[in-house]
Parts: sequence; C-alpha cells; structure tokens
Amino acid sequence: MAESSDPTRKSPEDWLLASSPEKERGRFKLFLGYAPGVGKTFSMLSEGIRRHSRGEDVVIGIVETHGRAGTADLAARLEQIHRQSVDYKGTLFSEMDVDAILARAPQVALIDELAHTNIEGSRLTKRYEDVLLLLENKIDVLSTINIQHVESLAPRVQALTGISVREQVPDWVLDRADEIVISDVTPEALVTRMRRGDIYPPDRIERSLANFFRRGNLIALREMALQRVTRAVDRTLNDYVKRKRLGSHWTVAEKVAVCISSNRQARDLIARGARLAEALDAELYVLHVPRERDDVDERRRTLEASLQLAVNLGAEIVTLHGKDTARTTAAYINTNRITQAIVGRSATHGLRSYLYFLALQRFMAEAPHVDLHIVTQEIA
Repeated sequence: MAESSDPTRKSPEDWLLASSPEKERGRFKLFLGYAPGVGKTFSMLSEGIRRHSRGEDVVIGIVETHGRAGTADLAARLEQIHRQSVDYKGTLFSEMDVDAILARAPQVALIDELAHTNIEGSRLTKRYEDVLLLLENKIDVLSTINIQHVESLAPRVQALTGISVREQVPDWVLDRADEIVISDVTPEALVTRMRRGDIYPPDRIERSLANFFRRGNLIALREMALQRVTRAVDRTLNDYVKRKRLGSHWTVAEKVAVCISSNRQARDLIARGARLAEALDAELYVLHVPRERDDVDERRRTLEASLQLAVNLGAEIVTLHGKDTARTTAAYINTNRITQAIVGRSATHGLRSYLYFLALQRFMAEAPHVDLHIVTQEIA
C-alpha cells in the first residue's frame, strides 16, 4: 500500500509529542553527602555524562574540582557555561553566570555547592536562588550539598565539631527536591582518601584529620545525612501511598503517637512516648479526642498541662473529633502511617474494664499495622 502524502496526517512521533503534558518546572535532583570527599560532585558529573550519552542536552553551570584529577577529567567531558567575573571592591571574582545558562536553555544544568553565597553584585544572593530560577524556567538541575549546610542541622553540627557553618540552605529548599541521593562511604574509607591526598592538599591533611575529620564527627555527620535521606524517602513514599491509596503498612520512618485523655496520668504517657521517639529517632505525636468531662475545671487544667509538656518535648499536638474514640484515633493513625501507638490502661475491673477492652479491640481491628504499647495506670 502506498504511503499517504497527506501533510495533515500525524506521525507516531507527532502523536507522542502532542499527548505529552507540557513541563511546568524543572526537576531538581540533589546529591547529599556528610563531608567533603564522599563523592557528591563525582556522582553528579557521572549522571550528567550518562544523560548526555542518552541524547539529553546537558551543561555544567558550575563545578568546583578542588584540584581533584578524577573530578576534573569528568567535568572536561561536558559543555561548561563560561563563568562571569564580578568586581567586588576592586577584586574580580569568578561566579556562575545564571543568565548565560538561561540564554543557553539546556535540558539539564549541573550546579555544584548549593549552599554557596554569591559575591555581592551577582544577580541573586544565594546559589540555591539561582537553582530555583532555573527550575522555574523548566531546566532540570543536578546539584550537591553537604549535610552541615542544612539550616536546621547547622547548630548541631557546630556543637559537634566546634566549627561555625556560615553558608546554609533553608530546609524548605531541600524539601523542593524531587529526588535526594546520598553519596556515601564509610568514615574509615573517607579517612583513607584524606591520607592519600585525594581530598585536600598535603599541607591541610593532618589539620583536617585532627579537627573536622575526626572519626567521631564523621560517624555523627553520616548519621545525620542518612536520617535526612530517610525523611525524604518517607515523604516521597507518603505522597505515593496517598496517590495510589495503598495501605498504612507502607512506611519507612518511625512515628510515635501517644493517645491521651484529660486524666493526670497523661503526662506519664507523653514522657514515655518521648523516650520511645528519641530511641527510634521518630516523630512524636500526641492525640486527644475531646469529651464533655474535659470541661470540668480540674480536668481542663490537667489537660492543658499535659499538652504543654508535649509541646516542650517537641511533639505535634493533634485534636481529633468523633463519637467513637477508638475508631477516630485509628483512622488518624492509618492515614498518617503511625508506626507506634501508646495508650493507657486505667479501667481494670467491672463494666469499665469490659468497655475498655471492647474499645481496644475496635482500635486494633481498625489499625492492624501499628505496634501498640499498653501502659497500666492507676484509675483516674
């Protein structure tokens, strides 16, 4: 059969392009490490080269090789956008040229050291602001950051290492990332790299090993990085679970919920929940379903004191509403994928005991995937 010459007829490629939704923003992929030398920039460049080999238009916005031969060899395999010179108080500084990247309009831009502060006179103050601008212009960005530059963790890092971290990235910027990948090696392997001269020049090695690169520091920093990635994975999984309406057993990070009433034993439950959350490095929630008896002055004051303790311990306070406390609480636990629940046992005899165990059975039937901790208390 002769092939049609009708110019209005669409090819399969035309149909594919027409059916693809227009891209609203660029995708943001972040390579996270716990210290210099773990391989963030190397991993970022390796992915850029792979994507270029598949036909994507990839450029280097800026990469700092720090004199590392392997990093420089990889960077040489990709097109690099020329840097701009910025005059600051009579001295010329070399900075990434975000306007040149926008004009070039690649599919993918590689931008090292997300926490960098631009020299005064640059278009934007922070490099992460440059990244956000590129994303808004539908350019995918691959970038790198070390855990000590995450704003909420900087005080912990300073207390741990004694080093003040000036350049910081707000946590919400990391939350904007579509994907976070950890570049990880063991502290022992990192120290070996340092001693070989793979990270810093010889004159900086011993000083670094005696300060920031102490083994205890590296272990703690690595733990922080792993926790951050776990949080990102769990957030991604949470979005997926909600979108696909999957079961509450789909979870990664631990979450502890303490179910309280307005009795005086609630403080003990909250304290126990806080200890469990700390041990599991989990988020802490305190759940309360209001009842008419809470309006009694003494109970109201007791509840307020309990909730204040929860706030002091860093818990998220959640007030639920429903006639059936067990089912209302179980519904929240399922929806928010709580992994550990703590409840008090105060009704120990007679009808109250029967009603308590009936409610407990309803709770377990509604939330079968939660680990339930039942704490015996005095009757209140």
